[in-house]
Amino acid sequence: MNTNDRVPLYQKIQDYIRELIDTEGLKEGERIPTEKELMERFNVSKITVVNALTGLANEKIITRVPGRGSFVSDKKAADHGASSSAAAASALSAQAGGGSKSLAEGGGRTGIIGLVMPSIYDFFAIRLLDGVSTALEEEGYRIMILLSGGVLEKEKEAIKTLKAIGAEGLLIFPVDEEQYNEEILAMKFTGFPFVLIDRYLPGVETHYIAADGRLGTSLAVEHLWELGHREIAICSDSPLQTVTVQERIEGYMSTLKTKGALINPAHMITDFTVENVNLQDMKSHPLYRYIANQMATAYITLNGRLAVQIYQMAKQAGLDVPGDVSIVSFDDPTSIVEEFSSFTHIKQFEYEIGFRAAEKLIEIIQEDGKPSGKFTKTLLEPELAVRQTSGPPRRS
Repeated sequence: MNTNDRVPLYQKIQDYIRELIDTEGLKEGERIPTEKELMERFNVSKITVVNALTGLANEKIITRVPGRGSFVSDKKAADHGASSSAAAASALSAQAGGGSKSLAEGGGRTGIIGLVMPSIYDFFAIRLLDGVSTALEEEGYRIMILLSGGVLEKEKEAIKTLKAIGAEGLLIFPVDEEQYNEEILAMKFTGFPFVLIDRYLPGVETHYIAADGRLGTSLAVEHLWELGHREIAICSDSPLQTVTVQERIEGYMSTLKTKGALINPAHMITDFTVENVNLQDMKSHPLYRYIANQMATAYITLNGRLAVQIYQMAKQAGLDVPGDVSIVSFDDPTSIVEEFSSFTHIKQFEYEIGFRAAEKLIEIIQEDGKPSGKFTKTLLEPELAVRQTSGPPRRS
């Protein structure tokens, strides 16, 4: 295997830009290729490009200007940044052999904000990260991202790691679990700055920002009801009845009740997985049989990935979308550009969630150890984006 094949894509982008600056003799303030140009050149996603540019910005090689692009930085500033990085690494090395306090807890400012997320594989996460990055860059902070993979123990380790390397505060998209993460509870009691994104801990007051899940499913039900659907199913492939799932199901049930409709438990489809089901095995899956037998005329899915899978199952069963089956999804699964989406979906304003969460965290950090004791729970109002996967049910 070619050794170059093992170089991470983001690093290939960084090497390309460094070489471009050197060989083309780009001067301070000159623009480097845009995110779109880099995505096309390397055939990668936006998140890969963002990670590459963020790393170069952290090294002071480039400067990112929201809404304008990225530009070559002053070489003296870059040299200074490299020296600062070396000094920080030395300090961390010394710390590893000494006490357990992080740099931030010891009183030193690092300018690092930690972000803990389950994964970055969908457009929800990409837009969220974009909002976080923009807000932090505007205030001169750097972002360090660790992924939990949806595993509680990995989330705990990520929090410990970020605190140990000197993160001044944390943004956490918490794992849905029946048990609380003790590391989050410990931060609450010690006053370490953090903000939860999308999910919260029931009964535990923390700073929290998300879209209103109850309102989201209410909008979906209202839309489908007005189209003429009466057999509306709601689907979640989460293995647990998490806070997020519960709130959305509550919105579904309460809206149906306002219509005078009876709640059919068979239409609340949860506790299953289709993650590893291929097209050949699809027909043996219980959800496929449910769809093929047309038990419902419309489906509300609690994530974009599941919407795509239901769409594929309907097509495999010979059903037309939206003629035979309508689908409304939370999160847009098809396009990072809103106007090009094909799925009717609940728009949750992920960019704004990320931006406002980062703004709130910076506000907490800048209180200089004088917390107000008040916790804010911010719910953004979602909107319905009507596209091609919803329509009136086909009359017999």
